[in-house]
Amino acid sequence: QTSMDEPGPGLNFHEFELDDRLLRDIARLGWISPTLVQEKAIPFLLEGKDVLIRARTGSGKTAAFAIPIIQNVLRYKTETAVRETSVLVMAPSQDLCHQIAKVFASLTYSCGPLIRVADLSSKEEKATHRHLLAERPDIVVSTPGRLRTVLADGTLNVRESLRCVTIDEADLMFTFGFEKDLKEVLKHFPPVHQSVLCSATLEEDVTQMKKMVLRNPVILKLEEPQLAVGTQLTHYQIEAEEVDKAAILYTVLKLKLIQGKCIIFVKSVDRCYRLKLFLEQFGIRSCILNSELPIKIRCHTVHQFNQGSYDIIIASDELMAENPALVKKKSDKKPSTKQLLQQTETESSVSRGIDFQCVSCVVNFDFPSDLNSYIHRAGRTARGQNNGSVLSFVGIEELELKRNVEEFLQTLSNDAEFSMKDFNFNFDEVEAFRYRAKDAWRAITKISIREARIKELKMEIFNSEKLKSFFEENPRDLQTLRHDRPLHTVHVQEHLGDVPEYLVPAALKPMVDIMNAKRKKKMSEKYAAAKKRAKSDNPLLVNGIDYMKKG
Repeated sequence: QTSMDEPGPGLNFHEFELDDRLLRDIARLGWISPTLVQEKAIPFLLEGKDVLIRARTGSGKTAAFAIPIIQNVLRYKTETAVRETSVLVMAPSQDLCHQIAKVFASLTYSCGPLIRVADLSSKEEKATHRHLLAERPDIVVSTPGRLRTVLADGTLNVRESLRCVTIDEADLMFTFGFEKDLKEVLKHFPPVHQSVLCSATLEEDVTQMKKMVLRNPVILKLEEPQLAVGTQLTHYQIEAEEVDKAAILYTVLKLKLIQGKCIIFVKSVDRCYRLKLFLEQFGIRSCILNSELPIKIRCHTVHQFNQGSYDIIIASDELMAENPALVKKKSDKKPSTKQLLQQTETESSVSRGIDFQCVSCVVNFDFPSDLNSYIHRAGRTARGQNNGSVLSFVGIEELELKRNVEEFLQTLSNDAEFSMKDFNFNFDEVEAFRYRAKDAWRAITKISIREARIKELKMEIFNSEKLKSFFEENPRDLQTLRHDRPLHTVHVQEHLGDVPEYLVPAALKPMVDIMNAKRKKKMSEKYAAAKKRAKSDNPLLVNGIDYMKKG
């Protein structure tokens, strides 16, 4: 049974006849109407059917299965007073599990303690998991490996209670080496239960998993474009070799030619730190999404970025450390062809798995290694109804890759003449920036990068472990824990943080003047607000009068 994406009548959430508490939380999240995938999937899932959902990243798949799951759990609660685990949700990474659990927590806020959600994906002690599961949570979110462990040792038993199983990002499960874990987990399930698979693609692995998990499923192939089309997403290019890329990026950021929140993609974690240290020298603050750091820190970094605490995040597609199937042990032989093929898909998966919000621009500082990686990086912007842009630095060696991307975009837009737009940037006009940037880029050595990585690792682990109990008791203070602090492993010259007026090209001076005026106004408003707040907190003030003030 297949349902295609014919235009629907434009339903509202209340037309699904959902529980008032669930509708209240949907409204609290600001969701006005369901997305296409939600509109199509929710009715089938409410009926208890097995469903395979294929839809692109950012289409609202998580809410598409979370909403009906919560509605069905609330219905189960009216049938029995026994507390039991009735729903299992699996995802291939800790980051995804954490985000899914967060969505469930947001959608069950009004339910209070009636519905409990447990996330088992973090690397906690077995005792911690045992404590979580002893409370019989209604919904358990986990990676297949962690779930296999707690099912095998009897900490969790769902043979009698399980009603629904959901596997998110199913196309990455086998890539991440979870095939054996999945097969073992399935042995612990009752013969009758609802199953849901969500995937961005319908590759061979998903077809194989479909046979393992689903029975007579509804297949939703939502024929949405893999990327936003038309004027919603604009693709730009700058032809630049390695020696000029840093200088161009510095100029573009310093002159505010890119507005709003920005994700900069590079090809390795070392490149992340090199770029951060480079931007630090010019007073441009950024943070790094580093897969080596603990899961809570990574999620907190993304959360603060989404909230607007900082505007630039640097990420890499290097995921080798997170993929157990690809981690090379000392005794391992040369990786097989299959593993190398898996690596290509895995390299693009970090940008799929993280839920960045309201991103205005994606910058490919290092051009993606393949088409899939470009699609998934570009998919971080122009999500929902928002507009966005992608700016790619293209060197001579990457021209063939760029042509492959343009051919794909031509097919996507039904325009045989489509090509990436040249970013209007005359480097001759900002030649002075080049000298500043080259010196700063050369100042970053392998030793300074290594020291920066060690310093941040120590700093973040200290914050994570030593302050864990404090932040649990004082959640507001968690906002003061920032991830864009300067690392200072490279000597920073203070004058580089300012751009003298004579360096600004004549064509850009009016725009820069407007930006500076806006910044000054914002700073003055911020200062006035702080002054007012300090005044209101003064215990010596009575009805606005300071009786201790002389005169």
